Amino acid sequence: MGNRRGKVRGVAARAGGWSARHRWAAVGIWVLFVALAMGLGSAAGTVEVKDSEQLKGETRTAAKLIEDAGIEEPAGETVLIQTKDGSLTATDDEFRAAVEAVVRAVDATGEVTGITSPYDTRTISEDGRSALVQFDMRGDSDTAGERVQPVLDAVGKVQQEHESLRIEEIGGASMMKTFDQAFGDDFKQAEYSAVPVALGILLIAFGALVAALVPVLLAITAIVATMGLMGLVSHLMPMSDTANSVMLLVGLAVGVDYCLFYLRREREERQAGRDARTALRIAAATSGRAIVVSGVTVCVAMAGMLFTGIAEFEAMGLASLMVVAVAMVGSVTVLPAVLSLLGERVEKGRVPFLRRRSAAGNSGSRFWSAVLKGVLARPVVSVVVAVGALLAVAAPAVGMKTQDLTLDQEFGDSLPIVQTYDRVNTAFPGGSDPAEVVVKADDINAPEVRAALADFRERAISSGASRGPVEISVHDEENLAFVYVPLVGGSDLDEAGASLDVLRDEVRPATLGEVEGVQAPITGQVAGSKDFSDQLVGAVVPVFVFVILFAFVLMLLSFRSLTVAITSIVLNLLSVGAAYGILVAVFQHGWGASLVGAEGVGAIVSWLPLFLFVILFGLSMDYHVFVVSRIREARLRGRTTKDAITHGVVTTAGVVTSAAVIMVAVFAIFGTLSMQSMKQMGVGLAAAVLIDATIIRGVLLPAVMALLGERNWYFPNWLRHLPDLTHDETPEPAAPRRETRDEGEPVKV
Repeated sequence: MGNRRGKVRGVAARAGGWSARHRWAAVGIWVLFVALAMGLGSAAGTVEVKDSEQLKGETRTAAKLIEDAGIEEPAGETVLIQTKDGSLTATDDEFRAAVEAVVRAVDATGEVTGITSPYDTRTISEDGRSALVQFDMRGDSDTAGERVQPVLDAVGKVQQEHESLRIEEIGGASMMKTFDQAFGDDFKQAEYSAVPVALGILLIAFGALVAALVPVLLAITAIVATMGLMGLVSHLMPMSDTANSVMLLVGLAVGVDYCLFYLRREREERQAGRDARTALRIAAATSGRAIVVSGVTVCVAMAGMLFTGIAEFEAMGLASLMVVAVAMVGSVTVLPAVLSLLGERVEKGRVPFLRRRSAAGNSGSRFWSAVLKGVLARPVVSVVVAVGALLAVAAPAVGMKTQDLTLDQEFGDSLPIVQTYDRVNTAFPGGSDPAEVVVKADDINAPEVRAALADFRERAISSGASRGPVEISVHDEENLAFVYVPLVGGSDLDEAGASLDVLRDEVRPATLGEVEGVQAPITGQVAGSKDFSDQLVGAVVPVFVFVILFAFVLMLLSFRSLTVAITSIVLNLLSVGAAYGILVAVFQHGWGASLVGAEGVGAIVSWLPLFLFVILFGLSMDYHVFVVSRIREARLRGRTTKDAITHGVVTTAGVVTSAAVIMVAVFAIFGTLSMQSMKQMGVGLAAAVLIDATIIRGVLLPAVMALLGERNWYFPNWLRHLPDLTHDETPEPAAPRRETRDEGEPVKV
């Protein structure tokens, strides 16, 4: 480790010093940046990800063919007419009267087109007790949910007139409306409640209203600026609603954390008797530098999503990267200026009964002091117990099963429309989500093409992939045909996936594949889920390698220690593994699932493992960099490695605990949502952060560093030519000392 006196190195120290000297300019530039970003982003608008850009493979090819043809597929709706007690069949007069009443009622609304009777399309179940009336909503499918209410009312009225039958509607428009009503407000409320929760925790941590408001306000301005930037960037890389939600989560978490690190260090130095300027300078060179290292590491981790080739992931990765970068820049520029302007007024709005506790919390943590005393007294036992516990928690992850969640898995039985979905799939396996074959030919009406379509329809049923009916819709002008094939397996994605493989690998090559110049990609929910999973599996290794390699390099350059770089990667992987294990135990095996409302899910949503790895690997570096920086700083001041560990962990325990509680609380809010995918994300993130801030940083990190001793700072001679990104600040003067080791670079203090 090196330390050059008399010269301040590091972008954080220089930025903090400039901002403190030119505080009004720094604040003005930040306000102007936020206003310009939001204004320009609003003016430019946001380009959303298109279906044709979502995935590669057949799903993307099919979407591109439809898009190029200028065909906008309408939102399809289905009305299930089903006997309740089994006494009626589709041939009975009362049943027929109900079908005719549904057809008349939905047609009378003027909102639908292409109404078909089950007696014409043969959409009657094998037992004759269920039938489907099908039609399309007029207008844009994206807004069909806003126009479907009159149709739902008409179907509801028919149901009242035929009490012996079950008459229920389901489809793209009705599901869109139901879910927007049931969960749209729920999701927004979760996002909005995250801010007051964070503010409340900060108020407890600081004991003063102004000090608590500063981090929240800076995080909010960073989020607002990023929203504007997302609009501008979306013209180069389209964005999505999911990316926006993830950006809000990550932005609030890291924005508050970074300010918390900075503000607590500045207050600590002032309480130690240093003047305002010196306290800010120390905070800039220490916590500011830790923020930069952490922020860059998080950005690198988020950039890993760009290697997936999946538009949704790329949008989430880029949005997260931008908000972290903006929050990082704001923390090392405008925050020092704000603190310089506020001075002692940062303590305004003190909460009396929290004042003494807050002041005591800055000097150290009695709890963590007691824990560390035991850990450092028996480091081998501590490592064995902590690693053993983490591996035990991670063990269930070995049998992880990932898939796109079906409607009943995602929402359970909380909504009537989910029960309708199950009834349709039971009576008509695959009928709710048929495979869709998009057939493109030079002449769709050519005899050989027509024959191949007919042959495909016949073989789809004879092969066992479908029980029918297989419907064909031809668009003459566009030379395009749509073939809808209900897959055997229905909502069982494993069985339906096997049926899809039969269509793709056996039926299609023997029929449509025999006609020269014909394209016939197969899409639909099952196909999209399979293509997504296949692409995701192919992206895992490149993303993992990229994130781990670059995180290792950044740790190596930032701490000038090969040992610190290696241990940081290993500890973060243990944290991620434990989070995976908890997810599988709760949501797949159902252990304790009732506590979080996750009964009967049985799988992990396919996009979550990779998403969690990237997010957690980045966020875990927040605490790691902050704690290890403080330990290194104490070591530079002349303390022994053991004393430095104690000092570093105990003095950072309060801020790390506060930051972790905020993150856990924010993520836990999303764990309360009804959507299982959001619940899994919230529980996974909250559990991982909790484990990381306690077992990893409070027990395993100090125990490992205690065992390694001076080897913590090992840096081979052949690596000394690498850039030196360490900081120089040593607030407490230390006697010059040079300690040389037999191997590697000497420790210089």
